[in-house]
Amino acid sequence: MKILLAVDDSAVAATVVKHAAKLAKELKAVPGLVVLSVVPRLSAAAEKEFGKAGPERYYARQAELALDPLRPLLKRTKLDWTERTAIGEIAPTLVAEAKAVKAGMIVIGSHGKGALKSLLVGSVTQKVIALSPVPVLVVH
Repeated sequence: MKILLAVDDSAVAATVVKHAAKLAKELKAVPGLVVLSVVPRLSAAAEKEFGKAGPERYYARQAELALDPLRPLLKRTKLDWTERTAIGEIAPTLVAEAKAVKAGMIVIGSHGKGALKSLLVGSVTQKVIALSPVPVLVVH
């Protein structure tokens, strides 16, 4: 089994890694971790403004901002882990990546933006829960 960790450049990402690592170590068969950063696609106008190579550099930099601070923590877990980066709408892309790697679980952080804002805007976490065919562990 693999556990997909959805991470971004927030402080919650480190908590996601810690909880997933603890869970992985408690399981009978220790799973591999797949650490995923999904970068939202720029608008066509913004991509055009960046020029030919600009969007790819932007996407790579955004993913690096999410993944780089987590690497020392991931190494300390002594678990097998791999990194992935995807570009697109966060929730459906995250679920598609979980299917692609045959993840048995998704671990995602909740930014706790409040009930009213979630009602009006909808949260990525709620969308992932609704779309996911596998269990989703939400870490606060």
